[in-house]
Amino acid sequence: MIGIITVIVYILLAIGIFFNILAGIGLLRFPDVYTRLHAGTKCTTFGSIFIIGSVIILGLKSWYLGNVNGSVLAVHSIGALIAILFTNPTGAHAIARAAHISGVKPYGAIVDDLEKRKPATKKTTKPKVKEEKA
Repeated sequence: MIGIITVIVYILLAIGIFFNILAGIGLLRFPDVYTRLHAGTKCTTFGSIFIIGSVIILGLKSWYLGNVNGSVLAVHSIGALIAILFTNPTGAHAIARAAHISGVKPYGAIVDDLEKRKPATKKTTKPKVKEEKA
């Protein structure tokens, strides 16, 4: 008979896989870099939470049943989850900022609030040279 923990793990895996498939579809279907980043980071982060959650539950179950490696699996999975939660949004923000600075416009955007806040570029001007009278 299938235990309640196994059912919970299967449900978490199904939810995680569903969101990761949505991320893949979003990467293929969305029109510009900004919406693709949204799909690629939000959905995969959310999907990873559920998939790693199922691994943590399996590791804790294994540890409870006497396997020391189960606790190692759970701790490493928690570390990976923390890394994903910090790096996915940060990386997406950096890519979106670089795309905006490079001049990539959002598809169908009417108002661009960030346009007036672009970082100033250095202006190179030639120094004025004093002319000597002959």
